[in-house]
Amino acid sequence: MPVPLRSIQIPFERDIYAAWDAGAQNVMGVAATGFGKTVVLSKLLYDEPGASIAVAHRQELVSQISIALARNGVRHRLVGNNTSLMRVITALQVMEVGYSYLDPTAKTGVGGVDTIVKMPDDPWFRQIRLAIQDEGHHVLKDNKWGKAQAKFPNARGLFPTATPRRADGRGLGRHHDGLADAMVCAPTMREIINLGYLTDYRIICPPIPQDFDLTNVGVSDATGDFTPPALRKARRASATLTGDVVKHYKRFADGMMGVTFEVDVESAKKTAAAFRAAGIKAEVVSANTPDSLRHDIIRRFKRGEILQLVNVDLFGEGFDLPAIQVVSFARPTYSFALYSQQFGRVLRLLLGPEYLRMWDSFSVSERLGLVARSMKPKGIVIDHVGNVVRHNGPPDKHQVWTLDRRVKRKIKSDEIPLTVCLECFSPYERSFRCCPYCGFEVALTPEQRADLAYLDGDLMELDHDTLRKLRGELKRKDGDFYAPQGLPLPAQIAARAKWMERQANQRSLRNAVAWWAGLEHAQGYSQSESFRRFYFKFGTDVANAQLLGAAEAEELAVKVLAEVSKFGIDGSINAEAYLSK
Repeated sequence: MPVPLRSIQIPFERDIYAAWDAGAQNVMGVAATGFGKTVVLSKLLYDEPGASIAVAHRQELVSQISIALARNGVRHRLVGNNTSLMRVITALQVMEVGYSYLDPTAKTGVGGVDTIVKMPDDPWFRQIRLAIQDEGHHVLKDNKWGKAQAKFPNARGLFPTATPRRADGRGLGRHHDGLADAMVCAPTMREIINLGYLTDYRIICPPIPQDFDLTNVGVSDATGDFTPPALRKARRASATLTGDVVKHYKRFADGMMGVTFEVDVESAKKTAAAFRAAGIKAEVVSANTPDSLRHDIIRRFKRGEILQLVNVDLFGEGFDLPAIQVVSFARPTYSFALYSQQFGRVLRLLLGPEYLRMWDSFSVSERLGLVARSMKPKGIVIDHVGNVVRHNGPPDKHQVWTLDRRVKRKIKSDEIPLTVCLECFSPYERSFRCCPYCGFEVALTPEQRADLAYLDGDLMELDHDTLRKLRGELKRKDGDFYAPQGLPLPAQIAARAKWMERQANQRSLRNAVAWWAGLEHAQGYSQSESFRRFYFKFGTDVANAQLLGAAEAEELAVKVLAEVSKFGIDGSINAEAYLSK
């Protein structure tokens, strides 16, 4: 029977076909973690009349894709002569769906990239008309994924991924370093959550242990992530991180089924031992764990016999287990792709099959209500190592994806940074004076109230004397032109022209700021929040912006006007006169 797609998946499939029909040989298919990429690729493989293949980017994920294809009724062969893996997959499929869908004569194949690259040319490879490489952000012309794709010269390609961004900044398009000719995007993670196809989440960021120091841990140009040897050294130097992982799991998620991401096997073993010492059944799983043992551990986890899977770089990509209720980060990452994948492990719906079979028939409000009453109304993310703050928030923020190369990642100057509540450990934007979750507000000292930089540009928090001095300086700068006695006439003319230029540019700037403030108010931000948002967006506070000279005022006015124009407003129109109509 044809593979059934959900309503949110059908447009994604349609757009992929449209890209191929428009002339793209290889399509990058972008879909958030939990969207159901495997179901879509199963449908594409099922519908392909010719030979086809699904390529897993790690050998241990071959069985994951094979089981997913079996779950969707797609008969397939296992590429490569790995009889032990075939036995494991056969047993798993029988256990999962009651039948094995492995068939050495099937038109669809499944194989690991390393196996395919090492194989001699196979005549069957030339018959393949569709080649799907899972986790497609790995595919470049000159790496093993690119070499694997070259094994299928007559195939069109699909490279599904949740994050089409490489940490090393290389471009995934054919015009740069990759092989993709077009990109097709599914709904975002936040859109999927709001439609009731993923569960929402709660983030908890306990204080990072003082003995966990990343100061001397560099970022590799090759991977775009922290260098492994230095990261392992920093992790092992912390005597308190392991205990914190267990302590905060017991505080915020005791009894829930969780996955903890660790730096290396040695640290993972210590963390698992600490869980067990606290009466929490835990096991270590890594890429080095034998297939049969790994699947047995996961099976016991599904049955609730194990509460914690402590893993090392295994469940970041391509792992689908709805039973996960809590994710704990004990492994820092500078890679947004890895962070996003690991975060997404906790978002799968935890509902009975009787509901999931008819999920599309429910309204959005009905789906959200069922999720709220489920065993996982919200997934819990406990971040012990600063990943959420490092990436400035959860991965469901709007992303602008591209197949082009990317400059080395920098925090944008207009991004509002996060802070973490000292009371409830929730991260939130620093535009808020107090925690929006529990209302906690840090008491400020008199010295802090005299420093606008410390106050994030919030004039509402500034002490009276400092504000009075600022107003005095502003009054002086805005006053009438005065030329010092004895100044030659040409110099007086030049000075007056400069004064007039500043006045004109300041009028333009203040008018633009008035429009910006009005738009902030219309969006529901308080004056305090608007002051802070202005500070982070433009790099200066509102008071000091009015003290800027001619050139600086003109430059800032251009930036503010650009923001205002995003709302379809011409900020050069007099804001006061317009609003008084």
